[in-house]
Amino acid sequence: MKKRFLTIPFLAFLIFFQYCSAPNNEKMELSDKGKVTIMSLDPGHFHAGLIHKTMYPQVDSTVYVFAPEGAELDDYIKRIAGYNSREESPTAWNIEVEKGDDYLAKMISKKPGNVMVVAGKNDQKINYISAAIANGIHVYADKPLVINQEGFQKLVSAFEAASEKNLLLYDIMTERFEIASLLQRELSMLPAVFGELENGSLENPAITKESVHHFFKYVSGNPLVRPDWFFDVTKEGEGIVDVTTHLVDLIQWEAFPEVILDTIDVQMLTAKRWPTSLTLDEFSKVTGKTAFPEFLQKNLKNGNLEVFCNGEMNYTLKGKHAKVSVIWNFEAPEGAGDTHYSMMRGTKANLIIRQGKEENFKPTLYVALLEGQDQELENAIASTLQVKYPGLGLQKQENGEYLIVIPESYHIGHEAHFGQVTEKFLEYYESGKMPDWEVPNMIVKYYTTTKALEVARK
Repeated sequence: MKKRFLTIPFLAFLIFFQYCSAPNNEKMELSDKGKVTIMSLDPGHFHAGLIHKTMYPQVDSTVYVFAPEGAELDDYIKRIAGYNSREESPTAWNIEVEKGDDYLAKMISKKPGNVMVVAGKNDQKINYISAAIANGIHVYADKPLVINQEGFQKLVSAFEAASEKNLLLYDIMTERFEIASLLQRELSMLPAVFGELENGSLENPAITKESVHHFFKYVSGNPLVRPDWFFDVTKEGEGIVDVTTHLVDLIQWEAFPEVILDTIDVQMLTAKRWPTSLTLDEFSKVTGKTAFPEFLQKNLKNGNLEVFCNGEMNYTLKGKHAKVSVIWNFEAPEGAGDTHYSMMRGTKANLIIRQGKEENFKPTLYVALLEGQDQELENAIASTLQVKYPGLGLQKQENGEYLIVIPESYHIGHEAHFGQVTEKFLEYYESGKMPDWEVPNMIVKYYTTTKALEVARK
């Protein structure tokens, strides 16, 4: 198996080289095509609808949808209709739907748009991506792009093909736009405050990302109905390769900002996985189904459904120890929601994001100074960060930590981040290229998650 991956660093370099060596007129072909026209393929996950919560000047208002008939398509159409009919800032999307089991073939043959959006069954996603790239279609895809190492190999080939055809292949990394993570990254890049990122150890990592999610929750004010296949990890992917995609991405993005990474920079140390058990009543509440479907019978234990949605990995990235973990519970306590914890340990300070009851379940950034550099922190806020993020403040806590006071206007919520990351994709589309580090680092990200699954299963 190890020999199989020896070619990956070379392929990542080849993709990077081919793109950089393309003539300028080839790169500009993307922006010469005018408006982006979206084709939404089999929108089986509610994230497919969230990118349409806002309108974009560069995007044609008609969205072409190719999907099988069923509740998932109905939910997608209903969600966008809700955005169109809301009182405040209504959208004006026009949905053209082609129904049928041959939805992929129809999209390829008719090709009414130039960008495929895909969010749904993760086991099929890489095949959709490969087909789109092969037929000259840009790809804007919800995470994860792949859920196992077989899919990872296909993804590397898809990136290589996208490079040869001057096509964009980009995954939706909403967490880069969360204000606490943005500020954690900014502060980590200020040596006077943070110093340098520690190397850490297996027992005390240099950077930690932990995420708690819930099967039952509200989206756009309505109870979220999940499809029954969402609980089949052979389709959705285990937790260690699903939500962890965001966390691994944040580690790369924060610890090595704009650095081109390689799979040889990753050493997987330990990984584990474990299930969450759902009763039939809980399953029914979130899916609307009155019984466990036949394809989930294999995962029943003592009458309950076991979903391997929890996982933990410990690895090094360029010698820096990192820990990632994800937990799925059925439902959050009253007033709570999905939560995120993160720590970056520097030689001069620790940067900590908490999202607990004390923080009203909002991501909140704290700074624990190790060398008494209070003035340096105050200067950083006043002279550097306030220029970029007006209104930031500092508040010293009883335990000696500093709370970064973030104005409410910056806490726009997870759903709004889909609009922000879509604008970033459109920026790349208009310029005809992505930053040099994006593709190599996507390759490294999915190498990391799928390698963790391989280790955990052993």
